[in-house]
Amino acid sequence: MSEIESSSEFVEKIVQIRRVTKVVKGGKKLSFRATVVVGDMNGRVGVGVAKAAEVPGAIKKAINAAKRAMINVHIVSGTIPHETNGSLGASKVFLRPAPEGTGVIAGGVMRLVFELAGIHNIVSKSLGSSSVINNAFAALDGLNNLNSLEEVIKERGVKFKVKHIHSI
Repeated sequence: MSEIESSSEFVEKIVQIRRVTKVVKGGKKLSFRATVVVGDMNGRVGVGVAKAAEVPGAIKKAINAAKRAMINVHIVSGTIPHETNGSLGASKVFLRPAPEGTGVIAGGVMRLVFELAGIHNIVSKSLGSSSVINNAFAALDGLNNLNSLEEVIKERGVKFKVKHIHSI
């Protein structure tokens, strides 16, 4: 996993580069697949996967795909507002808010997704498949399932005053 410096406000990290082949009429066609996580460390993160004949081309395409697929993450006091699950294919992830000072307790690519989203305290568990790409998109799905307090109040149509919100 390496980091690419960019002139934009986003931090880009390469998660995986794989050599892949496609069997065609004339034989095997070689190409490279890049998986990249892009985030601004302030509540926006995206994952991109792309293929190209050369490694730099695949990385560039994956970065553009990740920027197009960015989501906004609700962060409360450096952690997520509530427990949630995410899944893609056979990969399932469980995300739980953590108290201040816990840090990012996550394995593999999920750690990168949370750090680039700007989450400083979270506990997560990966269940099912260990596929890097599926775990990255499952973590993104879990973060996308989060609701802020304002959204829940609006959804339920409840009127009440919030005197004090306890940090988790």
